[in-house]
Amino acid sequence: MIVFVRTKNETETLAEKLRARGYTAAAISGDVAQAQRERTVNQLKSGKLDILVATDVAARGLDVDRISHVVNYDLPIDTESYVHRIGRTGRAGRTGAAISFVTPRERRMLTSIERATHQPLQQMQLPTAEDVNATRLTRFDDQITAALEQNERIARFRDIIAHYVEHHDVPEADVAAALAVVAQGETPLLLSPEDDRPTRFDRDDRGRDRNEGGDRPERRARPSGPRTTYRLEVGRRQRVEPRQIIGALANEGGLQREDFGGIDIRQDFSLIELPVDLSGDVLDKLSGTRISGVLIKLGADGGPLRRAAPDGGARRPRRY
Repeated sequence: MIVFVRTKNETETLAEKLRARGYTAAAISGDVAQAQRERTVNQLKSGKLDILVATDVAARGLDVDRISHVVNYDLPIDTESYVHRIGRTGRAGRTGAAISFVTPRERRMLTSIERATHQPLQQMQLPTAEDVNATRLTRFDDQITAALEQNERIARFRDIIAHYVEHHDVPEADVAAALAVVAQGETPLLLSPEDDRPTRFDRDDRGRDRNEGGDRPERRARPSGPRTTYRLEVGRRQRVEPRQIIGALANEGGLQREDFGGIDIRQDFSLIELPVDLSGDVLDKLSGTRISGVLIKLGADGGPLRRAAPDGGARRPRRY
């Protein structure tokens, strides 16, 4: 499985949560060295690793036949990235599934994806608490069965339990239940009815969300603050396209589509308009981003975002 997130910080956070739940998961992002990235991908190919949490930048060029599922933990910012993501599964004649987590404000993007792929996406229902509990009980039964096959260890613990029952006058069934509580830890084995609260959303034919009053959802206002020009050390020589720049900066810096202004791609570098109030942390993340394998070294540029047209006149850069 490949799980796609937008930022490199989220890759490690999510991978750690998966590992804490017993899954073999690893994270790759634009900060991961090429040698380490290759080792991680080889582990995925060989079956030593089951889940890879990645950004779009880190997963470019990734070709692993055994991928059965792609999960969009964060939806991409454009439909083309979505198509590239889901193309990672179902390779070499195998079947594959793509699952996307969608928030209400992302419904418009969901409609765009359906239009781009020429097929409707099927809404999945979350499992109920009863479904989850049934699965957990089955796994718990299997664990008990497997443990009972370890005759020597069972014999030793049988003596320990008999000693406890003799000195504390507690039924053996209660001791077994107490040991299960100890083995389970702080996480309860079974969900309570309060946990069974699936969220449902309805869409009208135009793909907009409806709230209880039937009003349209709030649209995110375009930023009114000023932008400034930044320079990226990657350009036409690396065959870079605007969508790659937008996708990379959005994934690694957590930027939104409204944050991008004009993009001017030159031979050996590119210029892009971004908000002037980007935090130092965001700038550090973006400066360490790689596009087409090249470290972009994002930095402020004092020149205007304008390039020369073939006739010698000025031509405005493309806006996004």
